[in-house]
Amino acid sequence: MSSFVQDEMLIGPDELILITGASGFIGARVVLRLLERGFRNLRCLVRPPSKEKFKRALGANAERVSIFPGNLLSREDCTSLAKDAVAVIHLAAGRGEKSYPDAFMNSVVTTRNLLDACVANGVCRRFVNISSFAVYDNGHKNTGKLLDESCPLEERPDARGEAYCFAKTKQEQVVAEYRDRYGLSVVTLRPGIVYGPGNLAISGRVGIDTFGVFLHMGGSNRIPLTYVDNCAEAIVLSAIRPIDGSEAFNVVDDNLPSSRQFLQRYKRQVKQFRSVYLPKPVSYAFCYLWESYSAWSHGQLPNAFNRNRWNSLWKKTEYSNAKLKQRLGWTPLVSTEEGMSRYFAACREKMHA
Repeated sequence: MSSFVQDEMLIGPDELILITGASGFIGARVVLRLLERGFRNLRCLVRPPSKEKFKRALGANAERVSIFPGNLLSREDCTSLAKDAVAVIHLAAGRGEKSYPDAFMNSVVTTRNLLDACVANGVCRRFVNISSFAVYDNGHKNTGKLLDESCPLEERPDARGEAYCFAKTKQEQVVAEYRDRYGLSVVTLRPGIVYGPGNLAISGRVGIDTFGVFLHMGGSNRIPLTYVDNCAEAIVLSAIRPIDGSEAFNVVDDNLPSSRQFLQRYKRQVKQFRSVYLPKPVSYAFCYLWESYSAWSHGQLPNAFNRNRWNSLWKKTEYSNAKLKQRLGWTPLVSTEEGMSRYFAACREKMHA
């Protein structure tokens, strides 16, 4: 694979870039990074209730972008959004939906509507699809402990018991279908855990507090963290750098902490709380027994914990960002040490607010 050329750009500074999900945790940072790089023609899809929040996030820069309050479930809105857009950064997704139908509607149907509009418009040179590590089948990969872009995706995402995993996997399938049918240049980004001020929850890769006590499941596993500004930079580069054909990239930072290191630092710098570590054989057995009982009871006990989920979140895994660095010239803007310091400071500030 050839590496990138620093001065090459796929998109000119005055050409139209569409950003969906622009008011979200990552979206506002993407918009700011594009503005800092000199792009002057940005159309930002913002849900109407989030319009003022988005303006506050951009500050004085809000006057430099075109804000489109619309809905991707509306094919008419998609047609208007995609008009003249030479690059599309598709961040909008249904993250909070618990039900499979809602997640499917807000991640898959919306993506199909947007792709139809891009194809009809006929000028899109790059479609950036923001996916997730959630799509990987970590139980059947053939690369040992390393999870990289060559690893297989979930063939049965419904078996994970997570609507988000199901919807993101189906979304990738739809994007691949349009890529192959219409020759779209697609870059699929799969971030790990995007963290920073604005997203302060402890990742499920560290553990769960479903049962009244925090069960630490991750142990010595590395957490695939990416600080929000680093993720935004990867997204911008994936939209503006020329590449041959279509590609997928994992987005994780350097010097990743283990789950145990993260939890110890959280307790030391934010707050103390009781946690119980479950060794991997114990946590795997727990998920197996839960899955078995759920099947035996015909779903009376929801299949919330199962072997697919264990493989995804708690199986011993290593990560690499080598492809992202080589092909797109990405480097983290914020070190993991600095990112974690900012994160823990925001957690403390929220506690005392």
